[in-house]
Amino acid sequence: TLGNFWQTAWLEFYNYMEGDEWTIFLVGAALVPLLAFWGFNGILLVADTTGKPTFITRYRIQLGKNDPVDKKKLWKAIYTALGNQFFVSFPMLVAMFYIMKWWENTFSKELPTFQWFLVELSIFTVVEEILFYYTHRLVHHPVLYKHIHKKHHEWTAPIGVVSIYAHPIEHIISNTLPVMTGPMIMGSHIVSVSAWFSIALVTTSISHCGYHLPFLPSPEFHDFHHLKFNQCYGVLGVLDFLHGTDKMFRQTKAFERHKVLLSLTPLSESIPEPPKKEE
Repeated sequence: TLGNFWQTAWLEFYNYMEGDEWTIFLVGAALVPLLAFWGFNGILLVADTTGKPTFITRYRIQLGKNDPVDKKKLWKAIYTALGNQFFVSFPMLVAMFYIMKWWENTFSKELPTFQWFLVELSIFTVVEEILFYYTHRLVHHPVLYKHIHKKHHEWTAPIGVVSIYAHPIEHIISNTLPVMTGPMIMGSHIVSVSAWFSIALVTTSISHCGYHLPFLPSPEFHDFHHLKFNQCYGVLGVLDFLHGTDKMFRQTKAFERHKVLLSLTPLSESIPEPPKKEE
């Protein structure tokens, strides 16, 4: 029944757009993910700039940081994020549109089954993990770090919008390509592309948000990367485990807190940092 509902809704949208593939692609691959990103980050920015509601700020990972956030630094991050979206991601989406037109399925009137979407989602995630891990380590090379990746690491205690606060070259090779490649390989339906892009943008925002909120994926892993610089390069952590780039992380309280919080008690309270030794 749910499948029939989505199929009917898709056909209504398709007919409303008169089958215009470019407009459909623009809405699905650009507008919907854009709204997902700024809708989610808009909520976080209220907490970052005002410290309210206080129940959210209780879940801050790096206590005392961004409390409140430096507004000059914040506006710089917002302008950079918008610039990357409109002047880097959008031209890449134009190229992606013509690649996707080679496939017959992308703008099909028939939606993929939910089971197939889950298969695609798994493939997208694996592709992103591989590409992001190795391109991320690449931009940490001293030659590239100084000129490219250092910009992103200006935030040792990140916030959500910082997820795409990056040099344009990094935004291309490390932020955008790892997410776009899976759907291009699979020739995925535009609805699958739209859902995947939205999920990827929201999850990377969670990884950077600085809050370990109840019932959301844990951001401890990537937050630790911003704090310590040379640990935790990946998304899932699988390649970090294989390459040993999470050894320091695994010895910390942050690793113990790296799980989905299933209660309302902040993990910084239930699993606190050990008291500092007196000098």
